[in-house]
Amino acid sequence: MTDLEYMDLAEAALSAIEQDCDRINETTDADVDNQRVGGMVTLTFANRSQLVVNLQPPLHEIWMAARTGGYHYRHDGSAWRDTKTGEELFENLSREASLQAGLPLRFSAS
Repeated sequence: MTDLEYMDLAEAALSAIEQDCDRINETTDADVDNQRVGGMVTLTFANRSQLVVNLQPPLHEIWMAARTGGYHYRHDGSAWRDTKTGEELFENLSREASLQAGLPLRFSAS
C-alpha cells in the first residue's frame, strides 16, 4: 500500500467515525462528544471516559486506545483488522463505545 492509499483509507475511516457520532447523538440517548485534531479523533462519553482513535502514517496503521487496552489496525485490502486478533476496527469500536457509554452503539465503515 502506498502512503497516498493509506491516507485515503485512513481518512475515510476517521470521517466515518465522526459521522457515526453525529448519527448516534441524533438518534439515541447517548451523549458522545467527538473532537478531531489532525489525524486523531477523541470520543468523550457522558461518564467522562474516552476512546482515542489516531492515525499512525509511518506504520500504515490506525491505533485505538480504550479502557480495555490499546489496539493496532492494518488494512487487509477490505477492512481495518487488529494486528493481533484480526478483529475489524468498527466492530471493536462499537463494542468499546457501548461499554463506555452503557448503551448499545453501532459504528460502521459506511
